Amino acid sequence: MNEFELGDLVQMRKKHPCGTDKWTIIRVGADIKIRCQGCGRIVMMDRMEFVKRMKKVLAHSEVPVRGTNEEEWPYVQQ
Repeated sequence: MNEFELGDLVQMRKKHPCGTDKWTIIRVGADIKIRCQGCGRIVMMDRMEFVKRMKKVLAHSEVPVRGTNEEEWPYVQQ
């Protein structure tokens, strides 16, 4: 099974055009939605594609994440 959860900071295999490869998971389900830590862009992809593109989990969310209240997430840059 996969070891990623909502709110985790993950590293992807390829860099985003803004220059970073670090993303925060903001939705988990059949599809995964991630937010770029460099520019804030949101990308949605199916779970199989996400698992293939993800390199590793850098940090697990320490705060239980409920709903879409992103202000409480520890790894969201604003």
